[in-house]
Amino acid sequence: MAQEGAAAIQVIDEAGNFKEADLVEFCRSMKLAECGLSYAVVAIVGPQSSGKSTLLNHLFNTKFAEMDALRGRDQTTKGVWLQRCQEELNVVTPCTLVMDLEGTDGRERGEDDTAFQKQSALFALAVADIVLINIWCHDVGREQASNKPLLKTVFQVMMRLFSPRKITLMFVLRDRTKTPLSVLQSILLEDVGKVWDTLPKPSKFRETPIEEFFTLEVTALANYEEKEEQFLKEVSELRSRFHNSVDPGGLAGDRRAVVPGTGFPFSSHEIWKVIRENKDLDLPAHKVMVATVRCEEIANEKLHDLSIDEKWKKLEETCSSSRNNTSDAATVVSVEAGGGLFGKKASSLVSKYVAEYENEAAFFEEGVRTAKRNYLISRALDLMQPSYETVVAHHRAQAFNRFKEEMQRRTAKMPITADQGFADVVRCCSEIALSDFDQACEGASSP
Repeated sequence: MAQEGAAAIQVIDEAGNFKEADLVEFCRSMKLAECGLSYAVVAIVGPQSSGKSTLLNHLFNTKFAEMDALRGRDQTTKGVWLQRCQEELNVVTPCTLVMDLEGTDGRERGEDDTAFQKQSALFALAVADIVLINIWCHDVGREQASNKPLLKTVFQVMMRLFSPRKITLMFVLRDRTKTPLSVLQSILLEDVGKVWDTLPKPSKFRETPIEEFFTLEVTALANYEEKEEQFLKEVSELRSRFHNSVDPGGLAGDRRAVVPGTGFPFSSHEIWKVIRENKDLDLPAHKVMVATVRCEEIANEKLHDLSIDEKWKKLEETCSSSRNNTSDAATVVSVEAGGGLFGKKASSLVSKYVAEYENEAAFFEEGVRTAKRNYLISRALDLMQPSYETVVAHHRAQAFNRFKEEMQRRTAKMPITADQGFADVVRCCSEIALSDFDQACEGASSP
């Protein structure tokens, strides 16, 4: 269900239930499958009521529900919501999905806050290319400020990922003060480095710097309520940073572990299930699993399309109607009528749907994609095998009729003598019939 007055969908509700059907329909309606790898996912994390939804709405022209200042700092966003950056901006390309996460430090969840906080943060890191960390400017440099627990949460869950691609972490400092951004950035990155260095890590990554896993960015924005005009100007400048984000060097330029758009709903659901079940998250293995499931789905869709293709149904029906009369040479002509032999027609149909498969599965893992392509071809040949055998049976009957005709003609005109043995006549007639059969079967060959 979308938020009131908006085109956003709730992907994960406040109870942790993943709404896959809604996500599938959302992705279908925006034709995400056609994007291939040319799409980006931006997520935002941060304290409750820190202006996350407001920032997203101005940055991407989304319509996430915002906090009502007159009601105080209560929980506005519950669970995880998703919307597409609205195209009327005509600024952010390619397709950008924007994910709004429930805020941390909320009193509504109480003791359950930490668990859902870590789970949703891990989900954001696993799914998104760019994660915005929304914190108040005056908290930078404070030991017990709200950004420290949030950073520890983000980095702790990162210990379970170690994805082969780098994720961009963009720290958005809200309500900028007179302190220069360069000073704030220096303090913040120093604190980030300390948090990273003090966290326990797997032995092979113990000395690995944070820059191996994250691209760190820092920006600051004016107070929205007190300096709205300046805030909007700075947001507009920030928005340009997301233009062509998937290009090399862009904010989402590392595409090594990205799931193609057609597999995004399934991949996201599987990631959330693993997180909720508290299993180790192996993204390379997950990528292969998603490719396996989705490529097989695409192959089956193409197989179904082939089975109901009007050209194939007409060809199959012609073969089927002649199965009870395999000795009639005229039936073979009817099977091959219409401008081409059975094999050529069947091969053309298979090639058409294999090409469609390759187009839709182009960005999945190569080994899996090739295996499922072979699966599609094998199943297509199985579908066509009965009709192919019928065509061959026609040609066999026709060759046998030719053999009988030749035998009758030759034996009628010249009696069997010592010089012209019966075996020679049989051999000659057999060669003629087999030659006709071979030539006919060349056109009927299975694709």
